[in-house]
Amino acid sequence: MEEPQKNYLNTMDLEKDEPLKSTGPQISVSEFSCHCCYDILVNPTTLNCGHSFCRHCLALWWASSKKTECPECREKWEGFPKVNILLRDAIEKLFPDAIRMRFEDIQQNNDIVQSLAAFQKYGNDQIPLAPNTGRANQQRGGGFFSGVLTALTGVAVVLLVYHWSSRESEHDLLVHKAVAKWTAEEVVLWLEQLGPWASLYRERFLSERVNGRLLLTLTEEEFSKTPYTIENSSHRRAILMELERVKALGMKPPQNLWEYKAVNPGRSLFLLYALKSSPRLGLLYLYLFDYTDTFLPFIHTICPLQEDSSGEDIVTKLLDLKEPTWKQWREFLVKYSFLPYQLIAEFAWDWLEVHYWTSRFLIINAMLLSVLELFSFWRIWSRSELRTVPQRMWSHFWKVSTQGLFVAMFWPLIPQFVCNCLFYWALYFNPIINIDLVVKELRRLETQVL
Repeated sequence: MEEPQKNYLNTMDLEKDEPLKSTGPQISVSEFSCHCCYDILVNPTTLNCGHSFCRHCLALWWASSKKTECPECREKWEGFPKVNILLRDAIEKLFPDAIRMRFEDIQQNNDIVQSLAAFQKYGNDQIPLAPNTGRANQQRGGGFFSGVLTALTGVAVVLLVYHWSSRESEHDLLVHKAVAKWTAEEVVLWLEQLGPWASLYRERFLSERVNGRLLLTLTEEEFSKTPYTIENSSHRRAILMELERVKALGMKPPQNLWEYKAVNPGRSLFLLYALKSSPRLGLLYLYLFDYTDTFLPFIHTICPLQEDSSGEDIVTKLLDLKEPTWKQWREFLVKYSFLPYQLIAEFAWDWLEVHYWTSRFLIINAMLLSVLELFSFWRIWSRSELRTVPQRMWSHFWKVSTQGLFVAMFWPLIPQFVCNCLFYWALYFNPIINIDLVVKELRRLETQVL
């Protein structure tokens, strides 16, 4: 009984081995061919629909059509297609010679190499998701920030509607009113905006009922005597210098963000967006077109001279500004080249006493934008795309300049309410948007590490 049973087992083993031997020779290159080039698959990439193509064939198809769909069935793919590792390893083991020849042909074709690089760059620009939890985290983060933005937008719209309906227009500001028509209360308002020290003389001006016409006739000798009795020489000098500016302009020059916005609405909005997306271009714009009134106070604030007295009021210091020294220019140019957002943060920090919440928003936004700029440089460095930096800078310069020209041409046609909404959105809501962008960049780094 043992010998027949042993023969039976040997027969079964042979029957099991025969199918493997018979099916091996039937595998041919045609069974692993790409439906685009009809040659053997190289780095086979499988789409959501199940069809597989050579990766370079898919890149050539994408580069020519700019469509994210299957070349065969036209079904759109989701995400960014990856190489089918199991299929690739199997083909390379079965047909190593054919794969080697195909690789040599691909590397010699410049069109294919460029298409593959462009296709991979497109994939790197897509936001990858962490396995299993990425999509849920993204939806949860997007929902939170979109909810915050929606709530803040609603509050801002309500406040702006109230401001507009109460007719407290920006045209009531002193920057729009001739100095000869100022009332005594408006003269006191102008005086108090020179600095906290000016409140010492408020009652004296009110008791004398100094209106705009009388203000224009006052001299330094009259300020030093009764009933004004301004004994502090630096206070008298600050008042007289600002009075000279008022006389030359015919009305009050802008001294804060809101007055600058009232006088230059289109320019102020352009600067907000330019400082956000291109701070170096925004500062260059100030240097070329608003040197005396804006750029000089800016550079003297962020790059002060050592002999400047730190205890002096900031508005008083900026009344009589001289040309920057070489030392100030050197410090400014270094920061301008490498840390442009730090310049904005330093300027906002020095104006905390004047604009409490606005300065804090600007400082936070400058920090976030600095982080985003570092992420951008890191991405360019990691992808070895330093050669594309000049081209990127030129295209960005052209884009921002075109936006500025568009604003200058169509700003007078935009309703004031819409202008205010755009201005406050750019000023106060951008930090929240940038927080969301920083979170996405951090997630991208995490997925690249994984």
